Amino acid sequence: MVNVGINGYGTIGKRVADAVSLQPDMKVMGIVKAHPDYMAFVASKKFKIFISDSKSKKLFEDAGIKVEGTMENLVDDSEIIVDATPDDVGKLNKPFYETHKKKAIFQGGEDHDLTNLSFNSYANFKDAWGASYVRVVSCNTTGLIRTIFPLTELGKVRVRANLVRRATDPNDHKKGPINSIEPDLKIPSHHGPDVRSVIKDLDIQTMAVKVPSTLMHVHFVNVTFDKEVSRDDIIENWRRYRRLMFVSGKDEVKSTSQLMEIARETGRMRSDLYEIVLWKEAISLKGSELFYYQGIHQESDVVPENIDAIRSMMQLKEKEDSINETDKSLRIGELAYGR
Repeated sequence: MVNVGINGYGTIGKRVADAVSLQPDMKVMGIVKAHPDYMAFVASKKFKIFISDSKSKKLFEDAGIKVEGTMENLVDDSEIIVDATPDDVGKLNKPFYETHKKKAIFQGGEDHDLTNLSFNSYANFKDAWGASYVRVVSCNTTGLIRTIFPLTELGKVRVRANLVRRATDPNDHKKGPINSIEPDLKIPSHHGPDVRSVIKDLDIQTMAVKVPSTLMHVHFVNVTFDKEVSRDDIIENWRRYRRLMFVSGKDEVKSTSQLMEIARETGRMRSDLYEIVLWKEAISLKGSELFYYQGIHQESDVVPENIDAIRSMMQLKEKEDSINETDKSLRIGELAYGR
């Protein structure tokens, strides 16, 4: 049983905390909150609360939230920390983990060179075996790797991907755009280099825009193979991976809102859709060129990767055993029906 501390309880942290609590070989030692807000109160109903600064203890207690100790206490009690703090905060926390000689997992908001080891369960599980510091790549990058990695098993590929990104998460009332479409003027967007940090030497270029939606991202992807492949081979290879899910417009599944409705109606915790969604009839092969759309639930798709990263870093289970355990606990693969 590995003792896991969660630093941060936002979009990712709260989901990782719940996912860790479902694993038979892990235990949540507590979570770190910086402010005594409503999420700290909610978290206190399930987990021990630790605070980043002892000066804020009275603020928490005045809010009726019991405090177990500081972040230092949680780090001392834990064998590995999942750092789910806001972008660029993880790099400030890393020296603290190093001083306390504790392993740590960082999220995609940090740069690759913070750990020099970016992680995806399918593509490089073994690279994290016994590692001290690992970065789980972002939601968009995870989505791209999930569909591209199986294609690399069929031959050498060239990838051109366009990303339509949600503006922010559903609970965030401060960000935009509200009534506009905002292109990422840096080409390639950071997602292409991020994919290459996991799938080395991949020929990939990415462009991205933000749109006024909070539900999901949608990518449209063009992959060119260096040899002849069949559409059936591509689909059958994708089907080997449970963290990919096929849907069909024939069943009136034509939008991200309908995908979220599927997650809600099937009783997923927080309506989370860990799988990357592929619209089957839109998978088109023209000669050696493949075209497809994929949908990504940005709040949840990196959660399985965090769990598998813990197992690899702590050397608990080999790749397939870890993925199977994680998928079973999160009900991944149950929504596949195969039309």
